[in-house]
Amino acid sequence: MMQVLKSVFSPNKTSARLMVDFSAGEWGGPATERDSHARRRHLLVFDLYIKARSYAIINKCAFWLAIGFGLLVVCWPSISVVLKDFGKDHTFLASAIVQTSVTGIAALAFALYSHYKKRQMQIENLMRHAIHSDEPHAAIVTRVLADIERIDAGFTFSEGMPKGKPL
Repeated sequence: MMQVLKSVFSPNKTSARLMVDFSAGEWGGPATERDSHARRRHLLVFDLYIKARSYAIINKCAFWLAIGFGLLVVCWPSISVVLKDFGKDHTFLASAIVQTSVTGIAALAFALYSHYKKRQMQIENLMRHAIHSDEPHAAIVTRVLADIERIDAGFTFSEGMPKGKPL
């Protein structure tokens, strides 16, 4: 029993992985041992886990790109000066177009990280709701599906626009 708890409750997991492992122990298993709602709740949590895991992978890639390009933005003037000191032709590197492009890529990477991190947290919160809620199964499914539909809509620029007022 203690070994099972250690495998579920490990600090080296994402929140999503912890919740899917817990739900597998609580609600997974052979059909004869578990009721239909419990198995479907586990299926719902695992489905959310797949989405959260995908967002986590995108987050990690965007995070490291953002860090790399952010450091490049900060170090760019130094790189230009050092190359000039060594007598290298650095007109391309000193170009405002190149510096602006690198800054734009860094900003895009930070924006992608922020966007998908927010989505990952929303999915993890839905997983928490599915696990901890005392609501009936049908109500949980209705809420989770509505939230997933909203999350899957992607970038929505119209949310920032005032409603009913022409530009």
